[in-house]
Amino acid sequence: MTSPDFNFEVSCNKSPVCGVDEAGRGPWAGPVVASAVILNPAHIPEGLNDSKKLTAKRREALFDVINEVAQVGVGIASVQEIDEINILQATFLAMRRAVEALPNQPAYALIDGNKIPPHLICPARAIVKGDGRSVSIAAASIIAKVTRDRIMVTLAQQFPGYGWERNAGYGVKAHQEGLNRLGVTPHHRVSFKPIHKMLYQEN
Repeated sequence: MTSPDFNFEVSCNKSPVCGVDEAGRGPWAGPVVASAVILNPAHIPEGLNDSKKLTAKRREALFDVINEVAQVGVGIASVQEIDEINILQATFLAMRRAVEALPNQPAYALIDGNKIPPHLICPARAIVKGDGRSVSIAAASIIAKVTRDRIMVTLAQQFPGYGWERNAGYGVKAHQEGLNRLGVTPHHRVSFKPIHKMLYQEN
């Protein structure tokens, strides 16, 4: 299994380069969170990889290291924004906010996926499965995932019974059972079919 490296960053011939990734496009509840990370080529944390390939403990440890040695920006799009403009546009919005939140403006951005968010403050390139190919995107995927998981743990304390602290708002069995038992919360994405159906099936 190949691990991500710094080759994409070098090939940009520009500096600094940020990696951008998001967490939370698929869940039924909670915001979508994006992160942008500019790594110092002399201090790239060891073990960076697609956040989904790492254990929660490893993600937490790398989260702290990345924040210590790299420039980090985080952008969030709320449930209201997701319902208003749709999940893809909300993801782009979170990504733009993440890039703009960086301490220094990047000269170039490497975006995870196959689409580049419009109106970015710098030129960009989309890289499919980038979180497993570019260390900067891998670092961004870790920051986005840990940040969002922590948000969902906090929301789970305010709205217990849906299992968000374990399922991060995805539509798993425990979450579905919570919905059937307790109904829809203000943190559910009304524009998502299963939630929309629940709210409007009475009509």
